Amino acid sequence: MDWRSLPPLNSLKVFAVVAETRSLSAAGRELNVTHAAISQQVRSLENFMGLQLVVREGRGIALTPEGEQLYSGLSGGFEAILETVDGLLKEDTARPLNITMTPTFAVSWLMPRINDFRLNNPDIELMLNPTAEVMELKPGGVDLAIRFGMGEWSGLESELLLPTTFAVVGANCLIGDKAIENPEDILEFPWLQEYGTNELAIWMEEQGVVPKGKLNITHLPGYMVLEGLRRGDGISATAMAFIKPDVQSGSLRVLFEDTVRPGTGYYMLTRPGVVRPPLKKFLSWLRAMRDETHTSENSYC
Repeated sequence: MDWRSLPPLNSLKVFAVVAETRSLSAAGRELNVTHAAISQQVRSLENFMGLQLVVREGRGIALTPEGEQLYSGLSGGFEAILETVDGLLKEDTARPLNITMTPTFAVSWLMPRINDFRLNNPDIELMLNPTAEVMELKPGGVDLAIRFGMGEWSGLESELLLPTTFAVVGANCLIGDKAIENPEDILEFPWLQEYGTNELAIWMEEQGVVPKGKLNITHLPGYMVLEGLRRGDGISATAMAFIKPDVQSGSLRVLFEDTVRPGTGYYMLTRPGVVRPPLKKFLSWLRAMRDETHTSENSYC
């Protein structure tokens, strides 16, 4: 198709509305532009085609035979475009909202709140995928990822949802009266680690600690790590936001806390570009929950 031979699309759209309403003023109201702008677009189209398309008739306008012929072709074409666009939008809106997050975040933060979103948005189907695996965000696939870090993910938009530090913790019933002064002091304890992650090993490496023997590590789903941690089955590395009540009550003890890196926390990660309506609603809800949590914590303090 020779696209350069086509008149400007906007002038064709204006003419189609004029032909449908048989009125320049009505067309202006329909398209939310002035009467003069409508008239100018019609004249521009006539000049491009070298044909007269409309004539004045009483208080309105009438189409010339050439105008009738053009309107017949345009109306069918615009209807086909509208049907295609509507179909795509309905299909995209109907597709489940696919969200991935770590199991620990899902159990500790999202699931206690998610019923609020479901009650207020019953038309949005959710697909929640708690996994430690890093999922790629592709069109038609994962819409949103919630991950721990410092906000730097190449090619993705990131927004801080839950600011939190990272800590190595253990139950008081496990640690007892033992003085924990250096990272080497925790090597004798069993470790609990979430499937697919290696936070403790990374942390130990950053501290320059090299274990002399094989470590006693049990890999568990996120929710089981937290439960095992509270029972005293082992020490673990986790976000302070999830264990703050346990620390305040005295059941868990913070052995080491990473407070030197600003901006750490759980981030909402999305692809750049247009956000589809279900995701837009979910992001707005997450922000509201974030603000509510922040307000509650400030009130508590």
